[in-house]
Amino acid sequence: MKAAKGWLLALLIGPMFLASGCAEVGITGRRQLNLVPDSIINSLSVQQYAQFISENKVSTDAKKSAMVQRVGERIVKAVDEYARMNLTKDPFEGYKWEFNLVEDNAVNAFAMPGGKVVIYTGILPVTQDEAGLAVVVGHEIAHIFAKHGAERMTQSLVVEMGGMALSAALKEQPETTKNLFMASYGMGSQVGILLRYSRLHENEADRLGLIFMAMAGYDPQAAAAFWERMSAMKSGDQPPEFLSTHPADSTRIRNLKALVPEAMEYYKPAS
Repeated sequence: MKAAKGWLLALLIGPMFLASGCAEVGITGRRQLNLVPDSIINSLSVQQYAQFISENKVSTDAKKSAMVQRVGERIVKAVDEYARMNLTKDPFEGYKWEFNLVEDNAVNAFAMPGGKVVIYTGILPVTQDEAGLAVVVGHEIAHIFAKHGAERMTQSLVVEMGGMALSAALKEQPETTKNLFMASYGMGSQVGILLRYSRLHENEADRLGLIFMAMAGYDPQAAAAFWERMSAMKSGDQPPEFLSTHPADSTRIRNLKALVPEAMEYYKPAS
């Protein structure tokens, strides 16, 4: 009943915001509804990221941490260069990038606005090398490039909180809003009503991630192999967290292989 009411409310409220909140994702050209101010989202991101880092152990493995930093910086630099030449607005304006490797056996990773990227040590055996890691980092940076979290947050505010403005939601229902924020950025339990949106976002992040790793000099053909290794890790009904709301493995791998020719147009092999 709650879900039905939420969707009815979304249908009633949504059209009123289309004119003011509709934006376009760079490269893909997809139109999206985003009603949450970057300033508030970035502030929330900094707070939650700081809390996460304080509560988790950052890896002391200098070699692996340096690899995460190197891959992240290469991808960000490449995307920045592309944006300056081809986009009207800097998608990472004001970001202060951090790439942290966290000691955790979970096969997972996430990225937050403001340039906060976390890789769990549990995913490194699957990435295997820098190209494999670039698949993950490129995918996560793609999520924040395309403002997927803000889009999901907008959907949550409309469906779950009656179209309340983010600033009002933070004031009147801070705990609920915090949980929605964490779910929107992959840091908490997924909001079931929004799973069909996350699959759309995953497909878009796959496409953008391939392009980003190619821009940074990593062969995009490594992506399909990475996801084949991820798929092999599944056991029963408990897939790795990184796969929890993602497209079916066979569909994703097929799509990635089909996207390689487009990504290769951006490929600049490292000298």
